Amino acid sequence: MSLLAVLLPSAAVLAVAYVVYGRILARLFRLDPTVPTPAVELRDDVDYEPIPPQLLLGQHFSAIAAAGPIVGPILAGVAFGWLPALLWILGGSILVGGVHDFSALVASIRHRARSIAEVVRDHMSRRSYVLFLAFVWIALVYIVVAFTDITAASFVGVQALENGETVSGGGIATSSLLYLVLPVVMGLCMRYGRLPLWPATAVFLPLVGLAIWGGQRIPFDLAALLGVAPLTAQKIWCVALLGYCLGAAMVPMWMLLQPRGHLGGCFLYVALVGAAVGLVAGDRLVAGDACIRYPAFTTWQAGKAGALVPMLFITIACGACSGFHSLIASGTTSKQLRRETDARPIGYGTMLLEAMVAVVSLCCVMVLAADDPRTKQPPNFVYALGMGRFLEILGVPATVGVSFALMAFTTFVYDTLDVCTRLGRYIVQELTGLKGRVGGWLGTGLTAGVPLVFLLRPNLDADGNPVPAWKMFWSLFGASNQLLAALTLLGVTVWLWRTRREAWIWLVTGVPTAFMYAMSTWALAAMTLPRFRSPTGEFVVPQDPVPWAGVVLLGLAAVMLVEAIRAVAAPPSAPSTPRAMPALGAARP
Repeated sequence: MSLLAVLLPSAAVLAVAYVVYGRILARLFRLDPTVPTPAVELRDDVDYEPIPPQLLLGQHFSAIAAAGPIVGPILAGVAFGWLPALLWILGGSILVGGVHDFSALVASIRHRARSIAEVVRDHMSRRSYVLFLAFVWIALVYIVVAFTDITAASFVGVQALENGETVSGGGIATSSLLYLVLPVVMGLCMRYGRLPLWPATAVFLPLVGLAIWGGQRIPFDLAALLGVAPLTAQKIWCVALLGYCLGAAMVPMWMLLQPRGHLGGCFLYVALVGAAVGLVAGDRLVAGDACIRYPAFTTWQAGKAGALVPMLFITIACGACSGFHSLIASGTTSKQLRRETDARPIGYGTMLLEAMVAVVSLCCVMVLAADDPRTKQPPNFVYALGMGRFLEILGVPATVGVSFALMAFTTFVYDTLDVCTRLGRYIVQELTGLKGRVGGWLGTGLTAGVPLVFLLRPNLDADGNPVPAWKMFWSLFGASNQLLAALTLLGVTVWLWRTRREAWIWLVTGVPTAFMYAMSTWALAAMTLPRFRSPTGEFVVPQDPVPWAGVVLLGLAAVMLVEAIRAVAAPPSAPSTPRAMPALGAARP
């Protein structure tokens, strides 16, 4: 069976969903291009700055995609088979994830580009607001832990290819360091040299390609330079990456976040197009690289991966539904949205594009046999080898194709890491009341410093064997991330119900809220509670911080649900801002 039999129908389903359901959402939420957005009204050229939708789309796409739509589908595809993963990617992105991202973005711009936590405060309670912020900050810490570790792992060691060639982790590190410099230069040229966007793209995107090509020729092999073991070098890279987050979260968005986000978005487009063209070319091979070998379904209970329900729905987060997206939508994107109508392509459309990234990542598993040793590789290498295989069909050398894929993976993660750190800074400043540079550095230091503790400590499984930090925290990250999506949808539903009182709210946002809340709490409880029992059934106090974090998250989620029920039962609230949604046909303030 050809991969095209999966890829093309998936693309068609997502395209139809964008046109049909996207228009329905735009009408239900009454997007109005004539109303000034917060980016226009509050412009300060630091946090608030209206930018063209094509630039914002690439930045938002790169920030939300990160490593999630690569790691999750590969892990779930290997564990449960590609068909359950594919169905959740398509159905989840259209009916749950897309609605989540779109509604979070609209809710933010209707509340002066404030965060979802502040929307919760306006329509639920101060207690809910503080709990939501605490939940978000804990989730951000685990996101930073997981993505920092898996990125640092890409910078060490050597990856052998089927043709006998190798890809050096030091080469990927070189390409990544060069990549971090280019967006800063691009931002300075656009800011002070008045270089327009598309000429800047035409200049700097090929330079990124040159950095990918040159990285393998001048590898920055930290283990060899310092004379340390690869694992030690990986720890050093973790420290360096968190140091980067510390600085990147404090610089103006125009200097790094916006140009790097645009280049990262272009990376995603190139990866999607390159993989699609490679698959079309490979489809001509009878038993070539575009044929499905992996089983469509493997098992309902996949050992340590857990049961298909609920673990599938928290293993694949980005690519189907991700609470992290609401933090991007209401944290940075809403402060740059030029028109309300741009919310449809940027909020809903990018989620569907991310679903295609997830489908392509899943294809990297589908081409492998069930007993292929590569299925045991870390997900970033499974993705890189698959992408290298697809691009090799087009005549791209295997080393270049794999380097491109690993570099693209790292590019996505950079966006996530510094955006998470910036959002963590906002939260700490809000909770402590410390503003200005002191509050900024304190918030950034805490958000980058706490993950360092988890990354440098020994991480052991239940049998006492060392495991990578990303693998240890991925399930907790997935469950907390999906629970964050449920809480975001819960806050949006309360806002809509208290200001609109229309039946469609329960179907469009209410049903996804209930589904995500049930799956995420079920999974979180299944991962957490057994850790407090010994093999003989006695209560034990775990030394591992993961189950304790799970208990805290479950407690916060339970209190949030009670607060939401109380808010829904309360009398309707008057629109709190001019952005609150008026009745159909009513005059806008």
